[in-house]
Amino acid sequence: MDKLLLRMEGISKAFPGVQALDEASLNVYAGEVMALLGENGAGKSTMMKVLTGVYQKDAGTITLDGQEVTFHNARQAQQGGVAIIHQELNLVPGLRVYENVFLGQELRGRLGLDRAGMVARTGELLARMRVKIDPRQRVRELSIAQQQMVEIAKALLLDARVIVMDEPTDALPDEEVDSLFSVIDELRQQGKAIVYISHRLDEIFRICDRATVLRDGRFMGEMPVSQLTMDSLIQMLVGRPLDQHFPYASPRASEVALAVDGLTSHPVKDISFTLHTGEVLGVTGLVGAGRTELAQALFGLRPWQAGSATLQGAPYHPKSPREAIARGLYYMTEDRKRNGLVMGMDVRANITLSSLRALRGRLGLDLKQERRRVAAYIEDLRIKTPSMRQRARNLSGGNQQKVVLSRALMTRPRVLILDEPTRGIDVGAKQEIYQLILDLKAQGTAVMMISSEMQEVLGMSDRLLVLHEGRLMGQIARDSASQEKIMGLILGPGSAQGAGEATA
Repeated sequence: MDKLLLRMEGISKAFPGVQALDEASLNVYAGEVMALLGENGAGKSTMMKVLTGVYQKDAGTITLDGQEVTFHNARQAQQGGVAIIHQELNLVPGLRVYENVFLGQELRGRLGLDRAGMVARTGELLARMRVKIDPRQRVRELSIAQQQMVEIAKALLLDARVIVMDEPTDALPDEEVDSLFSVIDELRQQGKAIVYISHRLDEIFRICDRATVLRDGRFMGEMPVSQLTMDSLIQMLVGRPLDQHFPYASPRASEVALAVDGLTSHPVKDISFTLHTGEVLGVTGLVGAGRTELAQALFGLRPWQAGSATLQGAPYHPKSPREAIARGLYYMTEDRKRNGLVMGMDVRANITLSSLRALRGRLGLDLKQERRRVAAYIEDLRIKTPSMRQRARNLSGGNQQKVVLSRALMTRPRVLILDEPTRGIDVGAKQEIYQLILDLKAQGTAVMMISSEMQEVLGMSDRLLVLHEGRLMGQIARDSASQEKIMGLILGPGSAQGAGEATA
C-alpha cells in the first residue's frame, strides 16, 4: 500500500479581500511525484507557503509522517524535513555559488568556516545534476537557468523527506530539464516525496505519478496521471475545454516595421533581419544564444558596437529605453521580479509606469483617465486582484506577468518585443495571451516573440530566427519550420544536424 507521507486537509487562508485557500487538501506519497496544478491564483503557491511556515493557516491540519505539525518559519520546515525550491529565485547575487548553497548551514572546521569542504560538496551536488557551474563563481554572473539549478542544489543539500518544486523548469533549456528529471527519478527511488508545480502540462505526463488540481483555492480532485489525458486535465484546470492551443491567422501583405543590419552588441554578433507590421517573428535558441541581449540592444539597454537599423522607415539607434518607447518600440522583460515590476508599488502604478507622459492633463496626472485605462487592462487580461491598489508582490506569478504585459500594451507600441511572455503562466492564461498576440497582429502591431518553448514558437510564429552563441544561424518560414530543423540550427554548425542547414 502507498505510504502517505504528507497530508494537508481542510486548509483555509484569507488575505484582505481575497480567500486564497478554501478548505483545500493535498496528499503526497513516499517515492512519488505529486503534481499540484491550477490556474494562476488558484492557491498552489499559498498552499506551499502554509506548509513551510511562510504563512500561518486559518484552518485545517498538516500531518507529516503520521504526526500533526505546524511550522512557523521556513527554517523549522527544513528542520522538519520539508524543502522548497521557489518559483522566484531566492539567491544572494553577490555571494558565490557554494555560499548560497550553504547559507545558514555553513560547514565549520577547527579554524573557522570549512570553505574547501563546502566547495567540494557543492561541486558534488552540481555534478549529480550534470551541471557545469564553478562553485566559486558569483551568482550574479550566472544565467537565470544556472541560478535555478543552484536553487535545486540548495534543496538537495537538505536531504529532505518532502521536496517542493515550484516551476523548477521555468527557465531551463531542454538539456537541463532532462538533467533535472534524472535527479527527480533518483530522489523518487530513494523514497522522497516530491510536490511538483508546473504549468507545462507535458511535464506532468512525463515525470508525475499523481495530480491534484486546485481551482479558486478549492480542492477539485486527485487522480493518477495514468488515468488522465491532456484534454481531461485541461478541463479539470480551467473548467472548460480549450479547442485550440495555438490560435493562428496568416499575416497580410505588409510594410517593414523594423529592419536591422549587422547589429553587434556583445554577445550578439552581426545580426540582420526584418520585422513586418502584422507579423509575429519568433526568436529561439539555447540559454546563452543571445536572444535576450538582442532584444535589450534594440530597446536601448545595451550599447551597439556596430550595425544600423530603421524603425518605421526612419534611422533607429536608441540610447535609452525612454527613447525606444517614444519611437514606438517596447521590450517586455523575461524577469518580471527583478526588471519587470516595482514589487512594492500597486497594480495601477506598475501598469502606468511607462505611460505617465501620455496621462498628463492640464493640472498634472489625469487620475480619472488613469483609473479608466487600468481598469480596462485588468478586465481584458483577467488580472486576478482585489483592486488596482493591490501591491504587485501580493499577486500570483502569472498575474504579475499580466501586469507587466499591460504596461507594455499601454505604451501602444508599433513594435512589441515579448521575452518569454508565457513564462509561469497557466494553460488558460496562455490561451488568452496567445489570442491577444493574434489581436495585436490583426491590428498591425509587429511582434517579436522570444521563447524557449519549441511548440510555442512553432505554433505562433510566421517566421523564426534561430540564434546560437550570439549569431543568427538561420531564418525559417512557418511553412517549412519543424522541430528537427530548428534543433539542427540551435545546436550550431558543429552538430550533425546543423551542418549544411540553409536559411529557409
